[in-house]
Amino acid sequence: MNVIVRGCLAGALVVGTYGAASAQEAKSAPLARQLASALSAAKLDSVAAKDPVRPNGYIGALHIPGVQLLVIAAEYPAPALIDPRLAKGEYREIYIDLNASGVPGSKVFVEDLGANGLLAKPGDNPMDMYEESGKRLRFDGEWGRQKMSEQEYMKGFAGADERYAEMLTALLAQLKKSS
Repeated sequence: MNVIVRGCLAGALVVGTYGAASAQEAKSAPLARQLASALSAAKLDSVAAKDPVRPNGYIGALHIPGVQLLVIAAEYPAPALIDPRLAKGEYREIYIDLNASGVPGSKVFVEDLGANGLLAKPGDNPMDMYEESGKRLRFDGEWGRQKMSEQEYMKGFAGADERYAEMLTALLAQLKKSS
């Protein structure tokens, strides 16, 4: 009987931990809202920056006000072509170049619908998507459809949210530097 009670308590602790994690705001949420607001205030629809995590890496974002924030990070095969564009503030062109010519296997792409950060369990909000190295995660709260356990789903979400927060932080720093 003592073993059963301990097992139930351990199970409740795991469920309680996931419940608290999903109820807690993601790291990317305030940063995404801040970036969307800063882009709107500056009357810009895009921004780009060097990626502080990867050498020869860049990050680009395209904001569609009231709809979504599309963010890509990738290594670029010819940094000498991107650096002058970055200095000139040719952010949309960099975003397009990263989508078209980023080094395969180095790309991270985020579709943040609502430009409100990633949501593990979106509820009434549209689902967000995260793609890295060709593996796509849909954050719709339906881990079973993606052939994952809830634990794998939440681990994938935590990693995606962490990387997205790093990307947003670099983009916000670039906006502050260029204004």
